[in-house]
Amino acid sequence: MKMRELEKLSGINRKMIQHYINNGMLPEPERPKRNVAIYNEQHINALRSIRQLQSEGRLSIEEIKQLLSGNPGRHPANTAVYPHIDELFAAHSGVDLELVSLESLLPRFPHAEKDAASLGRIGAIKLVNRNEKLYLTHLDAQIVACWGDMRAAGFTEEEGFNADIVSIHVNAAKELANAEVNAFLSHTSPTYSVEHKAAMAQAGSKITLNLFSLLRIKATMHALKHML
Repeated sequence: MKMRELEKLSGINRKMIQHYINNGMLPEPERPKRNVAIYNEQHINALRSIRQLQSEGRLSIEEIKQLLSGNPGRHPANTAVYPHIDELFAAHSGVDLELVSLESLLPRFPHAEKDAASLGRIGAIKLVNRNEKLYLTHLDAQIVACWGDMRAAGFTEEEGFNADIVSIHVNAAKELANAEVNAFLSHTSPTYSVEHKAAMAQAGSKITLNLFSLLRIKATMHALKHML
């Protein structure tokens, strides 16, 4: 499709689309001729993801650029952001753009290699070895960054903490996910189409993740009140 059609389908004007391309937020279009640019579904999906990251995740253009460059920056508090980040990465062709080098985390998180090894051992993340260099997905990079922030908050080896403690959350997440899927499948009508079920699951996952975060904060406050 040409730029005019991309504008119409996405609802975004060509000036902003060009701005996204120039900043590496959109994959380059196919250029069969010098003054001809051809766009496809990847561009539409990427534009939709950018808008959702801005509206739902409240991320700035600069923050989205950092995510695409492999810099976790601040990890978004709104868990609904994560699927859109992956969708945006998927819109960029090439595996390298979908992975973050572990080395790129070191400037901000000096213990990232050690923490990643621990997190990988307990199944929280998966390290990818490519040409003797370690990579991880963007979400896994966020997990490593989270433990780096825990270190900064005082959860260090000197205080008796290490990344292995995250196994509590890994096991709980798996159990919760299985329970949620079973509950969802047992309560949805067998007459629903696959598309309808997928739409419900997508919407429900966003809402329940935020709900669980609130319930967890409430439960932690209650536990601390009775233990301290």
